[in-house]
Amino acid sequence: MSKLMLINNVQGHECRIAIIENDRLEELYTERVSAASHVGSIYKGRITNIEPSIQAAFVDFGGAKNGFLHISDLHPKFFPKGKNSTEQVGRRSSHRSRPPIQECLKRGKEIVVQMTKQGIGTKGPTLTTYLSIPGRVVVMMPGMSHVGISRKIEDEDARSKIRTILDELSIPEDMGVIVRTAGVDRSKRDMQRDISYLERLWKAVTKRIESSNVPSEIYQESDLVIRTIRDVFDSEVKRIVCDGEDVAVKVKEFLDVAVPRSRCDVEVYRGKQGIFGEFGIEDEIQEVHARRVELKKGGSLIIDQTEALVAIDVNSGNFRGANNAETNALKLNLEAAEEICRQLRLRDMGGVIVIDFIDMREESNRRTLERKLRDILKRDRAKSKVLKISNFGLVEMTRQRLKPSLKQTQFSRCPHCDGTGLSMSQESIALAVLRDLQIACSDENVAKIDVAVCLDVAHHLCNAQRYIITNLENTTDKSITITAAPDLSGSDVRITCTNSRGTNVSWDSLKNKKSKTGEKQFVNIKSILNDEKSSPSRRATDTRKKKTGDVAPEPITTTGTFIDEVEQLHQQLDKTGDATTDETPPKKSRRRGRRGGKNRRKPTSETNGKTEDTVEPTETGNNLQKSDEPQKDSESEEKPVKEKSSHRRSDRRPDKKQAEKASDKAQDDNGSAEKTDADTSDSTTQEKVPTESNGTDESGEPVKKKSRRRGRRGGRRRRKTTTESADGPSENPSTE
Repeated sequence: MSKLMLINNVQGHECRIAIIENDRLEELYTERVSAASHVGSIYKGRITNIEPSIQAAFVDFGGAKNGFLHISDLHPKFFPKGKNSTEQVGRRSSHRSRPPIQECLKRGKEIVVQMTKQGIGTKGPTLTTYLSIPGRVVVMMPGMSHVGISRKIEDEDARSKIRTILDELSIPEDMGVIVRTAGVDRSKRDMQRDISYLERLWKAVTKRIESSNVPSEIYQESDLVIRTIRDVFDSEVKRIVCDGEDVAVKVKEFLDVAVPRSRCDVEVYRGKQGIFGEFGIEDEIQEVHARRVELKKGGSLIIDQTEALVAIDVNSGNFRGANNAETNALKLNLEAAEEICRQLRLRDMGGVIVIDFIDMREESNRRTLERKLRDILKRDRAKSKVLKISNFGLVEMTRQRLKPSLKQTQFSRCPHCDGTGLSMSQESIALAVLRDLQIACSDENVAKIDVAVCLDVAHHLCNAQRYIITNLENTTDKSITITAAPDLSGSDVRITCTNSRGTNVSWDSLKNKKSKTGEKQFVNIKSILNDEKSSPSRRATDTRKKKTGDVAPEPITTTGTFIDEVEQLHQQLDKTGDATTDETPPKKSRRRGRRGGKNRRKPTSETNGKTEDTVEPTETGNNLQKSDEPQKDSESEEKPVKEKSSHRRSDRRPDKKQAEKASDKAQDDNGSAEKTDADTSDSTTQEKVPTESNGTDESGEPVKKKSRRRGRRGGRRRRKTTTESADGPSENPSTE
């Protein structure tokens, strides 16, 4: 499997290196002059601050931000009792066995450090006192003892062969050596030559440390071209193409020294289209910045990067394979795992990474996916750690982060939304400005207020909110000016307050100012309503304003004077009574029982199409009203029967029991009227009592009146039945 390396160098601006495998972009390295990497450089600095709470120190090494030095990155020679002590390679002392950092370092002490991680965001770079100088085959570590082999070399035969060669090499004292992956299948001569070169380089660094001032840079790491060839180049790279002759010469010279037996061809591109465009990878580089990544078989990836972690979601999309859903999920997850590892390398994402794969039920399929993911990550230069798939189908992993990601280096944060993707609407900003104006107008020292906003917000304030601002000026006697400032954008607002003498009043002090103690800020609503009732002149003034059109008419509400007007209207109706109206409006019937029950209002019985009116006895004496007297209130005292709606059950299907109750009531009234006529000879009935219902049936037997329930349906408390006879009504216990 052959690889192709493309080097695109824009002198003084940017350098890009791409590695193509099987006509597909696999790795991408970019570096700009304005943000060049300093990882691996050695500095001479000074301790500026010590933080015992986090067991760390901050070092001024000459950069824009102070470096961060943790106790775990402090060499044992800085310990109180560890002078001239060394550690074995790969066997550092644990964090708990180390003394407190405040006992090892003091403020103002000079120290030699090396940058291991570039600063990201607001954080400064990470530093260490474990120095290391990388070569092509080995890495030399001053102050360490013993030798080691890279963990990425997993072949036991290759590791045993390297150990045999290391035992025969001459290594300087107090120097540790680690064999890199490029040292596999290398001869003893190649390793010894690399060690000798690094030894001479370290002697030059030591001399410069003694003669340099603080802070200063002692050793500078190579540029991106040399670093990439030194760290990434292997036997699979058969061709290197550069777009400049000077870069091609530098690459050829380094290969002759580092890899003299290499058969890699170095070429120069002389086209006009561009080296990346010639090989068709410019479009692939642009897709690296996309949030959605399409898979070959129809699925897709959604990649969201935050400050805390990277979230990756696998979507099936229109992927259709076998009829078995479990098999389809496994195939899609395996393809997604390969693409995810590729995207992590291209985008250079690090930190905590959470991947949401398609759910799989079988445990064997989950283990297969985990092994596939770990095997692909072995080709990555950055260290990574993968956990098992959780019960929720999530894979949690970490990846070493040495520098900001590609997105952070090539994109800047939006000044309008601050990177959130959302900005406040014009109405929200305008309402916030109105609240600020209310605060400014409440201060007695402020006489004029100038508000500067963006053009859209200013247009909204001067049109949609113009009435509110004018009313605020009139009530507070302040001058408010709205200005559209071209230098402001989004939710930016600039408020300037001045007093009557033209002196500026601090807006920050107005916002944080509290109301004076003892000032009455809260009033009970009852006192306000009482004041309105006791001051009719105020109502008359408000009514006069409404008539003249000075203010807009207010909608009718159930508060304030409207309630008082309704109460006065009810009082007038109570005084006039029925004298003001000739006809009494029908009274709404009151339902006695449940809907559809038996306890309803008895309807007026009709005989021969005419309504039968009953006669009620008067309260004074036992006499009835004479027929020749004028009937003044007879019509008003009669209770009209309200017509029932057609949807009631009684109208849809006539009830026989209700008809019987109506007939019984008429007979009751007739019997009571006859008894009264027998006692008083000088009184007559108002209307003629019908003789059809005399309290007996056709056979002459008395009719029993059905009981009427007083309580709920099915209760035991019932009204005693009344037996009517010729002698009068008599009470009998209910037989129900």
